Amino acid sequence: MKEYEKVCIVCPVGCRLTITEDSNSNNGYRVEGNNCPRGEKYGIKEVTNPTRVLTTTVKISGAHHDRIPVISSDGLPKKKLFECMEIINDVNIVAPIKAGDVIVEDILDTGVDIVASRSMDKQ
Repeated sequence: MKEYEKVCIVCPVGCRLTITEDSNSNNGYRVEGNNCPRGEKYGIKEVTNPTRVLTTTVKISGAHHDRIPVISSDGLPKKKLFECMEIINDVNIVAPIKAGDVIVEDILDTGVDIVASRSMDKQ
């Protein structure tokens, strides 16, 4: 029976979670130390399929700046972050861009888009 120690990052409280494999549980895990139901969900997700929101920049041509900030529309699997960055590093877009525009659609078939997090007009 495996046991994991994690700190919940869902809210600023930072509950110290103990996640234990439990075949008697509906979801296969028992979570202790959480002060709310979100902590239980986070703990299980963190040991089964950890994800992170990716924030970075993309090259842009024809704008006042050389790069524009982008963010993933949802969490990406942690194990795919470096692959995602390889794709994003090869992207070069052209101004104008509006905040929310999809820059890379369904990156690595994850169902997650990379979107512009600010607008940038032509220079």
